[in-house]
Amino acid sequence: MSFGRALLFLCASCAANLTAANVPPPVVDLPAPSAGKVATAVLAGGCFWGAEAVFERLKGVIAVVAGYAGGKAEDAHYDKVASGRTKHAESVQIAYDPSQISYGKLLQVFFAVVHDPTLIDRQAQDVGPQYRSVIFYSTDEQKQVAQAYIRQIERAHVFPDPVVTQISLLPGFFPAEDGQQHFVQRNPNNPYVMQNDLPKLQELEQQFPELVKP
Repeated sequence: MSFGRALLFLCASCAANLTAANVPPPVVDLPAPSAGKVATAVLAGGCFWGAEAVFERLKGVIAVVAGYAGGKAEDAHYDKVASGRTKHAESVQIAYDPSQISYGKLLQVFFAVVHDPTLIDRQAQDVGPQYRSVIFYSTDEQKQVAQAYIRQIERAHVFPDPVVTQISLLPGFFPAEDGQQHFVQRNPNNPYVMQNDLPKLQELEQQFPELVKP
């Protein structure tokens, strides 16, 4: 990638973060159950490295797994998904304690920090349907919260362009290869990580300091 093109993407990312700072908390959310229960959410918003790094920093999040969702099990391999022809999206599966952090709060971080939900089939320099924005729901309640939240964001005109995030039934989640797990944590000096993912962690700490684990 040329320096000029990299600078263009970096500036676009900064502009998106400035806009996303106004993402409101959800009005509609799932009720908080008693302590001790574990819930899961599956979200896709660009490269799963950054998404995983952001969500695993949140209080109440127990574990985050990078993987693939939207396609068939036999196609859930990095090289195949990278072709853009498998129907998979790079995704993260989030196991969390809903008595400590709600599903709606995860969605707020998803829209405010993880990615730009107005981009179709791309994030920064990553282009293709495998980088599309998707909320994969596994229950009708998750679907209703996601739909209500997108309507709320659209009515508030948070973003200058329409939100294109899809809301899709989760057909299955397939963990990615070991080398893709906790990539940001293991490779903080990787050029891609430094340009695209570390700024997201900084944004998380600035916008949601009360949610970040010590």
